[in-house]
Amino acid sequence: MVSMRRFAVFSTVLLFGLVGVPALSSAQSTAATIDHIEATSETLTTLAVYSPSMDRTIDVQVLTPAVKNGPRPSLYMLSGIGEEDPANSMWLRKGGAAEFFEDKNVNVVLPLAGPGSFYADWQQDDPKLGRYKWETFLTKELPPLIDAEFDGNGRDGVAGLSMGAQSAMMLASRNPSLYSAVAAYSGCFTSAEVLGQGSMRGIVSAFGGDANNMFGGPLDPDWAAHDVLAQAENLRGKAIYVSVGTGLPGPYERFETAKDWDIVLVGGAIETGANYCTHKLDDKLRQIGVPATFDFEQVGTHSWAYWVDQLPKSWPTLAAGLGL
Repeated sequence: MVSMRRFAVFSTVLLFGLVGVPALSSAQSTAATIDHIEATSETLTTLAVYSPSMDRTIDVQVLTPAVKNGPRPSLYMLSGIGEEDPANSMWLRKGGAAEFFEDKNVNVVLPLAGPGSFYADWQQDDPKLGRYKWETFLTKELPPLIDAEFDGNGRDGVAGLSMGAQSAMMLASRNPSLYSAVAAYSGCFTSAEVLGQGSMRGIVSAFGGDANNMFGGPLDPDWAAHDVLAQAENLRGKAIYVSVGTGLPGPYERFETAKDWDIVLVGGAIETGANYCTHKLDDKLRQIGVPATFDFEQVGTHSWAYWVDQLPKSWPTLAAGLGL
């Protein structure tokens, strides 16, 4: 059986229903603090970070190199619809990040929360999801702590997959002075158009949230303010890597279990939509003359096997942007 959450996201993305009530913004940020720190292994540390803007503690995992060669940049890596396992990032459980980054002189920062959040600052608290001020946390509160605790050199990049791909590009376009590199795997990058806004509303709804609490009603200017295509000029000068499949089954697909068919049918359809979105971003960046590396694969569904392949493919671009 297709998972109910993936089906809810997919169905709403297809329907693109838009309803809304205006919302008000609130909350402000002061200095964050590390409440607790635990070394899980030689290269993995878990932090409990108090976020003043969200008024709660966020767990954050940090990978550091096995051999530490002085001050180093930091790469913030965002998951898809959100981290549901409070103990381990999906980049560790499914993405092979610990092994891949072990010999690379970079801090890899993995926040363990954010379901359906788009890692954004929401206009108001949501009755179901609570207070989301993720942009403030990731761009203002957390980086100084990471640099101080893990010998950071002040140079940052951001990468993400699926919802996290759109979030990474949003963060990079909205904070152009912070990030020097960005990678996005299988994302959609517009929030102002009916298609993009409908998709985002579907994802938020799948977690029981109300997207009007995120960026307001359908015509609220906050949607355009988070539209990567509308803010694409702000990506100029960054190292950019974007990848996507076609939605067609490839070498990793199986056809034996219900989960297999979920990946083939639902994952295939979602990746087809991501392919359309990625071509639009490619067209936009070409139009305004912003260099970027795009990898349009000939097959591939919206699934981890393909994102595992993309991590090493994207690394040369990310490394160059991070000064490595």
